[in-house]
Amino acid sequence: MPEASPTTDPGALLFAGDVFCDLVFSGVTAPEQGAEVYADAFAVTPGGVANRAVAAARAGAPTRVLSRLGDDVLGRHVHGLLTAEPLLDTSLLELVPGHQSSVSVALTGPEDRSFITYEEQLEPLTIPDDIGRVAATHVGIARPLPAWVATLRASGTTVVGGVGWDHTGEWSGEVLDRLSEVDVFVPNDVEAMRYTRTDTALEAAKLLAERVPLAVVTRGRDGVVAVDSANGVVATAETIPVDVVDPTGAGDVFVASFMAGTHHGWDLDTRLRFAAASAAYAVTGLGGAASAPHPAELVAFLRRTAAPGDWSFLDASVPTRA
Repeated sequence: MPEASPTTDPGALLFAGDVFCDLVFSGVTAPEQGAEVYADAFAVTPGGVANRAVAAARAGAPTRVLSRLGDDVLGRHVHGLLTAEPLLDTSLLELVPGHQSSVSVALTGPEDRSFITYEEQLEPLTIPDDIGRVAATHVGIARPLPAWVATLRASGTTVVGGVGWDHTGEWSGEVLDRLSEVDVFVPNDVEAMRYTRTDTALEAAKLLAERVPLAVVTRGRDGVVAVDSANGVVATAETIPVDVVDPTGAGDVFVASFMAGTHHGWDLDTRLRFAAASAAYAVTGLGGAASAPHPAELVAFLRRTAAPGDWSFLDASVPTRA
């Protein structure tokens, strides 16, 4: 993403997509038929695109979420949680009368996750004509991008692309053809290597950077590698070793925190370190949105884990009120 001056207002970050109500059961695997299992912990939290929106807002960037929820009890609960988040604008989060909000039940542990999801489809999302300045937005490139993405990009919005697991096993090159429509691409290492048919995250990042100005490949416990083809730079950042409670949403927290780093005017190395640390914190709690760190929580986490390096940029650029 282009580096912005912290003294200018480039607009808000926009996250558009489906918001879920996540019911998270921790320390448990799916039971055999007819059996009952007991979880170690439980949480109700916003999920889906809300993971990224909450993480970006808590990272100190003005953020908007464009989505729809039902007016059922779960939808109203999630809407209330999101509206209570400082720096998160929910004016584009619609409550649809008579619609059942999407729900996911997650059975999760440090290494394995299972999901049960119920979702009722609505018409595709569109952005209002008067949406105003959007600094950056995040979209999935596994499918053709909606027309409004090109409209925003033409007006100066940075488009950050992501992609999920290909359950078909094809890892089609058509997906990578869509990289011409984005400015930054942030897959994990498995996704990146499968799509590029390479053996390492660095090799994959270099090939991806031939198609997109900035390729950022996350590597879980091994940190992150980025190739900035626009400036001929290869950058890496280590993660912080932690005991994983729930990996759900770690990728969302990473990309949202990385995007928020541009709002603060940080360079590439700083954004990578900040995003990796935020994702490391997130996996120590349940859910994606619920475990995204507030600034004060992240600072305390870095001190508690004796994370190496200079983190003073957090004190200068991010409010530390939890």
